[in-house]
Amino acid sequence: MSKSQLELLVLYQDVDVMLKEAEEESQKLGFSTKGIDQLKEAVVELSAKIEKKYLRAYERISKRYKHSIAPVKNNTCLGCFAKLPTSYLAQGRSDEKIMTCENCGRILYWID
Repeated sequence: MSKSQLELLVLYQDVDVMLKEAEEESQKLGFSTKGIDQLKEAVVELSAKIEKKYLRAYERISKRYKHSIAPVKNNTCLGCFAKLPTSYLAQGRSDEKIMTCENCGRILYWID
């Protein structure tokens, strides 16, 4: 079973954040950190599987926030802690449509 676009975006964010943090640490320490090349390859592989419109949205949001994708618990965006409209509950849980928070603009995914 193939992964949904939302699952791929969450994976992409995780790898992207790890890569950025590894590069920052590498610059601070002044020497190369192992695994940066593998992270770059993973980012390229994942980006090829994600639809371009979702990847562009992620990149746009990531300029503003370190974590562009936020979980939702109890109908609350855990990126900005704003309560979401009740209409989001049914639509967002289906993973058929990628939803964004009305308050902060982050891409949302639901956790139980």
